[in-house]
Amino acid sequence: MDIQELEKIAAQVRRDAIRMIYAAQSGHPGGALGAADIFVALYFAHMRHKPYPFSMDGIGEDVFILSNGHICAAWYSVLARSGYFPIEELKTFRRINSRLQGHPATKEKLPGVRIATGSLGQGLSVAIGIALGKKLQKDPHLVYVMIGDGESNEGQIWEAALFAAHHRVDNLIAITDRNYKQIDGDTRDVLNTDPLEEKWRAFGWETLSLYEAHSLPAILSTLREAVSLSGKGKPVMIIAYTTMGKGVDFMENDYRWHGKAPAPPEYERAIAQLPPTLQDF
Repeated sequence: MDIQELEKIAAQVRRDAIRMIYAAQSGHPGGALGAADIFVALYFAHMRHKPYPFSMDGIGEDVFILSNGHICAAWYSVLARSGYFPIEELKTFRRINSRLQGHPATKEKLPGVRIATGSLGQGLSVAIGIALGKKLQKDPHLVYVMIGDGESNEGQIWEAALFAAHHRVDNLIAITDRNYKQIDGDTRDVLNTDPLEEKWRAFGWETLSLYEAHSLPAILSTLREAVSLSGKGKPVMIIAYTTMGKGVDFMENDYRWHGKAPAPPEYERAIAQLPPTLQDF
């Protein structure tokens, strides 16, 4: 796809996420809006993956794990629009017995979801395990994982970081969603993790900075650079400087939109800023 097509999909994904969260009156809009461009770049232009038939083992394809699972509204939209399940199913987000739970789960057998996530700190460890499995199977495909910068307060993240470097898990590309916001405020006030790049390098990872994390050409260029660094003895980390609430002016950079649904007047204002670029579900 060309960049214009990708941008249209990303715009629709943001609209989908807001509509899903508003209809459910529950969810996490800020991070979902912020990560939409990265999800679109991965699924529509970068990863080697097979939406159908979906395979839980992921053999013979790239695998993606969303560790900060609470931002799943945008991920579900991308999964549906890239062919994993019907787009109409987005209407069931956070409903009882829906496959689209508020945090990704495997019991519901939603195609695209290989591990229950949202218990913060755990997804990186899972991704390392999958990557080691691919090495044992001699599968040359890569494992991608997104973690949050607030999630990086968890000690398990840094234990996993040490493990991956020590065991030379060089078929793993991680992405930190660096929006400087978490549920209680600014990450620099809650528990500062700066300087983040220096920390990952000190832990033995190849580390890239993606400052234009809402530019699809910049995202794709950085992903290609990350792939060029894989297979050389070190895992790769991309620090992606995203904007919480990207695309909705009153949500941008406001931590209070970490985990609340818009009220009717807020919804009308938000959705007016996110006109449809593809057909709505």
